[in-house]
Amino acid sequence: MDKKTLVDKKTLNETSLAVNQTQIRVRYEETDRMGFVYHGNYFTWFEVGRTELFRSIGLPYTVFEERGIMLPVTEAESKYRIPAGYDDLITVETTVTRLTPARINFQYHLLSREGRVIAEGKTGHAFVDSTGKPINLAKKAPELWKRITEKINE
Repeated sequence: MDKKTLVDKKTLNETSLAVNQTQIRVRYEETDRMGFVYHGNYFTWFEVGRTELFRSIGLPYTVFEERGIMLPVTEAESKYRIPAGYDDLITVETTVTRLTPARINFQYHLLSREGRVIAEGKTGHAFVDSTGKPINLAKKAPELWKRITEKINE
């Protein structure tokens, strides 16, 4: 197996604030005419990964939305390593790499059943109010800021 396509778990866990894994099975509709997963679907799977990470620490997105706090994507990047196809079982490994009162950043590794890196990516998000105005989460919702920092830094 090509060592360059494997995730270095030790490095990943030493540099992360929180890590979560969830599995996705590739559906036929997610592939293109060549039989490969269409590239835009990787960003959907990144969203699944971060949503499940928040849920795993007891803070689903609904907790933010109920307080009028949104987390729009401000930047996104993906690198494709090996193709995935119909019926492949993919593990989405999501890591919080940065958390400030204004921003949160994630890193993603999509892994094959054998642990090979299919794709990797990053997204950045801002904390904003329901009108899209940037906020300081620690000031706008101190109880939520306390919960998120406690859970992510565990």
